[in-house]
Amino acid sequence: MKNVLCLFLMCFFFINCTSQEGVKSISTIELKLLLEKEDIQLIDVRTPEEIEQGFIETAKFTNFFDHDFYIKVTKQLDKRKPVYLYCRSGARSGKSAKILQEKGFKVYNVIGGYNQWKEEN
Repeated sequence: MKNVLCLFLMCFFFINCTSQEGVKSISTIELKLLLEKEDIQLIDVRTPEEIEQGFIETAKFTNFFDHDFYIKVTKQLDKRKPVYLYCRSGARSGKSAKILQEKGFKVYNVIGGYNQWKEEN
């Protein structure tokens, strides 16, 4: 019985890991280091109301909830360069990353989003 439970948990773990295949994540600390070294494509996918409460200085904005999100966001991006996405806590940017990845972009989701950034900076 113990072996069956272990096998079930391992299968569950591997299934969940593969569902995120290809969407890479970085921490806000890693993002800060990147921003200090180079000019990156940083996209904030929060709402205008959330952006009014603060944002990362070099970010471009596209509201994830807009019906034409994909069209708006891709007009701002160079497909040859990596794209770094953040939202309030990481959920919407993760969904955004999947959308862009399916269209051939190399994407990174910022773990913890703006909430984490605000705590550390």
